[in-house]
Amino acid sequence: MLFVFHLLDKPGTSELRARVRPEHKVYLGAKAGSIAFAGPLLGEDGTSMVGSLLVIDFPSLGEAKVWLAGEPFTRAGVYGQSSVHAFSNLWPQKVGFPPA
Repeated sequence: MLFVFHLLDKPGTSELRARVRPEHKVYLGAKAGSIAFAGPLLGEDGTSMVGSLLVIDFPSLGEAKVWLAGEPFTRAGVYGQSSVHAFSNLWPQKVGFPPA
């Protein structure tokens, strides 16, 4: 089942996020075959990272939460707010979206 992770950074953690990001990417890479999509949430300026949005396949909500507990940004204290919800993708993905 797909699960959506909506994760918002604590204020003032941009340097911590940048420092932990390589470890975060390796951790995500271990789930690459299960990731529907993933990326940073951006601030009003359209460039600064303020959180993460991930949609990943897990067998259960419990396993999704265990995965999140081990996630490097979570362990480092980057996220101030987090939620995990089951997700049903009823709209097909567009290949090559957004258009170049």
